[in-house]
Amino acid sequence: MVKIEDLDEYRLISNAKNDAINSMVDHPHMKDMLLHICSCGGKNIRSLMLLLSSEICGGRPEESINAALAIEFIHSASLIHDDVLDGGLLRRGVESVHRKYGIPAAILCGDFLISRAISLMSGYGSDAVNEFGKAGMYMAEGEVIDISGSGVKFTEQEYFECITKKTGSLFAASACIGAYVAGADNSIVQNLRLFGENVGNAYQIVDDLLEYLDELSGKDSKYGSVTLPIIYREKEGHENAVIKTVQNVRIHVRDAKDILFSFPPSDARDLLELITDLITIDMLPVDIINFD
Repeated sequence: MVKIEDLDEYRLISNAKNDAINSMVDHPHMKDMLLHICSCGGKNIRSLMLLLSSEICGGRPEESINAALAIEFIHSASLIHDDVLDGGLLRRGVESVHRKYGIPAAILCGDFLISRAISLMSGYGSDAVNEFGKAGMYMAEGEVIDISGSGVKFTEQEYFECITKKTGSLFAASACIGAYVAGADNSIVQNLRLFGENVGNAYQIVDDLLEYLDELSGKDSKYGSVTLPIIYREKEGHENAVIKTVQNVRIHVRDAKDILFSFPPSDARDLLELITDLITIDMLPVDIINFD
């Protein structure tokens, strides 16, 4: 089976990210924090989606690498700030930035990454820049919805609004910015935006289900969110909650693939399909996949 780490695009992003961090800051404390973030691992999924979305529209990865880095940096910043907000202690099995360096330093590190991301994205056209800016605002709005849902009645509609903004928006931006960089027309951009949003939402639902089932390792937080399986469990019990949550994952994955298969066959299309499965359906335990 092909692994994400084996993809040329993955290596391009990883090397560019390491080079950027080593060259863009002189202060040793800031550099330590940035290198610590890189040590947390991650699959560069959103930036990979940007490069492959550009390729599926006829673009070259080298043309969109700075946009991909911008996506990586704003995503890393959001993780730092999210961990501060929810008291996250571990991120992918590594001590969170605020736990290791303190809350003030972590917030400033996140701000630094956002500023650098804006600088990287500014070299592209206004459509890409506007899309990037909207994604940042949506992510913040989604986080506010998430926080406000703690300890109160949180509906299914509010949950989907939350994850679409908090998670789906950056996946959507990644896909359509890749299309913008390649010079695609508006109908293709909108299709790829919807593709990315569906993948991002499915990814978040899977993550929430794994956490609900206590199947998520390498992550530890003081505070938890109200998630889809919890909402369903309150109405229909544990078993139906799992069934309905998995059904939602499948619907989003199906809708994403329907959009993807509207494009002509290509290596980029195959890789986007592979990534879609790897971060959604393939993440579910075998007994859960056949649970319904």
